[in-house]
Amino acid sequence: MAALRLGPLLRYADGSSATVWVEASRPCTAEVRCADGAGGTARTFQVAGHHYALVPVEGLTPGTSTPYDVLLDGTRVWPLPDSPFPPSAIHTPDADGTVRVAFGSCRWAAPPADDHDPVGPDALDTLASRIARDPKAQRPDVLLLLGDQVYADEVSDATRRWLSARRDLSEPPGSEVADYEEYTRLYYESWLDPEIRWLLSTVPSCMIFDDHDVIDDWNTSASWLADMRATPWWRERLLSGLMSYWVHQHLGNLSPAELAADPLYSAVRDTPDGTDELRAFACRADADPASVRWSYRRDFGRVRLLMVDSRAARVLDEQHRALLDPGEADWLRTEALADPGSYDHLLIGTSLPWLLPHLIHDAESWDAALCRGERGARWAEFGEKLRRAADLEHWAAFPDSFEELAGLIAEVGSGEAAPASVLVLSGDVHHAYVAEPKWRTGGPTSRVLQLTCSPVHNSIPASIRVGFRFGWSAVARGLGRRFARHGRCADPSVKWRKTGGPWFGNQLMTLTLHGRSARLRLEQARADGTLRTVEESSLTSPLPSPLTSP
Repeated sequence: MAALRLGPLLRYADGSSATVWVEASRPCTAEVRCADGAGGTARTFQVAGHHYALVPVEGLTPGTSTPYDVLLDGTRVWPLPDSPFPPSAIHTPDADGTVRVAFGSCRWAAPPADDHDPVGPDALDTLASRIARDPKAQRPDVLLLLGDQVYADEVSDATRRWLSARRDLSEPPGSEVADYEEYTRLYYESWLDPEIRWLLSTVPSCMIFDDHDVIDDWNTSASWLADMRATPWWRERLLSGLMSYWVHQHLGNLSPAELAADPLYSAVRDTPDGTDELRAFACRADADPASVRWSYRRDFGRVRLLMVDSRAARVLDEQHRALLDPGEADWLRTEALADPGSYDHLLIGTSLPWLLPHLIHDAESWDAALCRGERGARWAEFGEKLRRAADLEHWAAFPDSFEELAGLIAEVGSGEAAPASVLVLSGDVHHAYVAEPKWRTGGPTSRVLQLTCSPVHNSIPASIRVGFRFGWSAVARGLGRRFARHGRCADPSVKWRKTGGPWFGNQLMTLTLHGRSARLRLEQARADGTLRTVEESSLTSPLPSPLTSP
């Protein structure tokens, strides 16, 4: 009899349809059966000995909450027997048009329940507990996970023990994951956590990778990539990372219509074992990143989300560096400008912050200038070493891409059809803040903000606390200008100021979008299992002071 190994994960959801992802123990037919009669079935597909299904659910009623069961070959396997959680349900958007979007990034796997948690309480665990305890509690309409859903290069003690029973950890890549099977272990450890499993079964999710989903500072530079490709274990690691991401995260980002038109999805499902098809796809993505698009668009009523791949789609040639390859940049521009006036809020999800503290921005721009030879070969060699050592690889390290995004936001946010807000949602940097840009000339009328929130569950070293506090200071800004002058860096087309934060802790931001209004709430996980609100403000009027000092 087939058993449920992982899931269910409620992924895509709109007013009438949804998709539910599961992993089963053997080939079978997966079914989602809703209490109101809606539902759907899908046959599992196989990758590397694992059996998955993405079940399309049709016939949902807009503005309702519908409990559902999962069956494998006709046997109910979800909800779990004696579950302490309420039934999982598919919640279709509110009839009044309100959309609640929760987001964050950087979730290191939770330890066993009886172990001390070295990085503090998990914000997603805490959110799940709050929703489960109080059925009337406001729940997100969608959860955006902005990267580092798993850590291939920083495993838990439990996974390290599992790896050591499988292979010799004295051989590279040591206690980092090496292949597809080891990636599946990371997803089991992360998504079988009881609170997370229930939360992901009842709140739709959108995901995008960042570096740790593959390796720290993935695609930092052409030199970095050449060094990695000369490493014997790298190719298997990268291909396995892309394959497992496609199965566990990417498929669920797509609508049923997009899935039906996806030739790879059809090919994998139409063969007894889709491993070779998927591996060939990953090989193409490695050889030519521009041949694959991981970015995607989702619309939630009058809210448009553009989730941008800022890792795999990079151009790394030092003389033509770009965070997005030309095709990816064209896609972003086309989707942002499509159907003007059809949305009130544009959300741009990018794992890496567009606007950083001024010192860090200037240091990254300076380093990029050094690496492309503005100060000669010796400075270029120093710049590459510094880039790798200090993780200088955000939007600011790709100055042309930084400016292109600034120009696109200004264009989107101008004119009679401009949305009320353009909000850049990011994570990565293990703290939270709000920054507001101002264009030197020709700025938008829309409210534009950088909203950064991480980690969901990870460490916040003292160096991060000190460095990011200092990075926003007037002294740091002056130091950054000196770096910029040395690198002969042009002034960016925007200036910006920090209007909230920095805040440090395991945390989540939630946007409440209604009509042309937008509100932000930042909550931090506490040891007592609750979420504490540390910031709540309107984003479509000047931001008030934080509720508490950081």
